[in-house]
Amino acid sequence: MNAAFEHLLVRAESLLARLETILPHAPVAPDWAASVAFRYKKRGSAGVLEPVRHVATIRLADLKEVEPQKERLLRNTAQFVAGRGANNVLLTGARGTGKSSLIKACLNEFSGQGLRLIEVDKADLVDLPDLIDLVAERPEKFIVFCDDLSFDEGEPGYKALKSVLDGSVAAASDNLLIYATSNRRHLLPEYMKENLTYQHTEDGEVHPGEVVEEKISLSERFGLWVSFYPFTQEEYLAIAAQWLRSYGVSEEAIAAARQECLVWALERGSRSGRVAYQFARDYAGRDHG
Repeated sequence: MNAAFEHLLVRAESLLARLETILPHAPVAPDWAASVAFRYKKRGSAGVLEPVRHVATIRLADLKEVEPQKERLLRNTAQFVAGRGANNVLLTGARGTGKSSLIKACLNEFSGQGLRLIEVDKADLVDLPDLIDLVAERPEKFIVFCDDLSFDEGEPGYKALKSVLDGSVAAASDNLLIYATSNRRHLLPEYMKENLTYQHTEDGEVHPGEVVEEKISLSERFGLWVSFYPFTQEEYLAIAAQWLRSYGVSEEAIAAARQECLVWALERGSRSGRVAYQFARDYAGRDHG
């Protein structure tokens, strides 16, 4: 072997080594016994599943004024864990009404029966097929959790999610579902000009144009829609009272806190469950017995 050829081989090996560092790598299996929840993160070109060391302890009983939504998600999750038919779920609606909390509570309800959760940011949804392959042979049931999901035009994660939900040759395995939360019902921004694409037939029917149809098509791939609505004043107060009780505040102090609780909501311009929880933390922290 002459010197020129050896030099060429060395350069080729060096180039291959550099390419390996930038080419995408399939995610590596974590220690599945380390937690019931995992977070998918990109580390350079590789995807890593990191165990969540401190999983949120919220329970279904902690969530008030969302009974219909709770019942629907609980039923779907129970069917999934039992190996029966279940759907991917899109939870949409007003902010701070318990969409994410309800998913975390379902994890705590069924983790003892083998339910596991993998949180994935929308930017990393392009790796969803690799995640599906990683867990396909596992005995556990997995929920891929996408929180506060919305897409701008042309984002790569949009097509990846759409393909996995329905229509891809490589379908999701039976032990994986996708639960997503969003403030947008159709997950994409909607513009006034898109109304111009609607077609009106002679008999009065209205048909959406191609742009609108494309935006609707992703949300329609979720088999179950769970909608959340803004809370009334009384519902907001009931939620705040529930959180205050969980902090050990007496019924007398809870009754006395009513007006202050309403002012707290007024200052924030919202009567959401999140605002009620924040008020309860502050009020209980001021040592009200």
